[in-house]
Amino acid sequence: MNRISNKYLVLSLAIFLMFACNSYAQKKKPLNKSWYDEKTIHFGFSLGFNTMDFRINPDQDYYSADSLYPEVAFLSPGINIQVVIDYHPADYWDIRFLPGVSFGQRKLNYYVSNTVYDDRQTVESSFLEFPLLVKYKGARLNNVRPYLISGLNFRHDLAGRKGFDDDKEVYLRLHRSDLYFEFGAGMDFYLPYFKLAVELKLSHGLRNVLVRDTAPGYPEYVNSIESLKSTMWVLAFHFE
Repeated sequence: MNRISNKYLVLSLAIFLMFACNSYAQKKKPLNKSWYDEKTIHFGFSLGFNTMDFRINPDQDYYSADSLYPEVAFLSPGINIQVVIDYHPADYWDIRFLPGVSFGQRKLNYYVSNTVYDDRQTVESSFLEFPLLVKYKGARLNNVRPYLISGLNFRHDLAGRKGFDDDKEVYLRLHRSDLYFEFGAGMDFYLPYFKLAVELKLSHGLRNVLVRDTAPGYPEYVNSIESLKSTMWVLAFHFE
């Protein structure tokens, strides 16, 4: 996926949500009480699905006709589980802390001359994550309320390896810790006994996570990459 288009996709989603809510509000419906939404602090939990990706910058100085060329193979689904802690300082603003865990994997293909498939590297991740986000909410329309969300997320990969495993043909290692910038859009649905939020979010890693140490006998897997940064799409369902 084109990296620039990610921002436009989230923006388009936000605009779609606004129009969807406006259409939904044309008919007046009984309002479900939202005492939990108006409290200074309220809690909940979140379940979600993710796809983990890499933003690869190949090393052009290393690349030649017979060298390996790295490229993301395809995206695999993962899961997210979080606790929701929501602080409500103003009518249209919330500050949210959602500590939790996420699991997934990323796969890289290596090609010779960009055409011949040579090898695939599968990197598994089990993150502890600590996102601190700001939520801006639109006006409530019947029992629906659209919102935008943005902030930072510190992730620590428990599956990161300190050394290479001779039993596994994986010749890449990643730094365990990374800071992500996150932004997205969602919609709150006010139900009789709780609030359900459906949210789509893009998470951009800010750090080059590639460890420059090479596996004995396989230096090309690291040397062919100049920088490797993480990206994650998250579709979350918040129950509050």
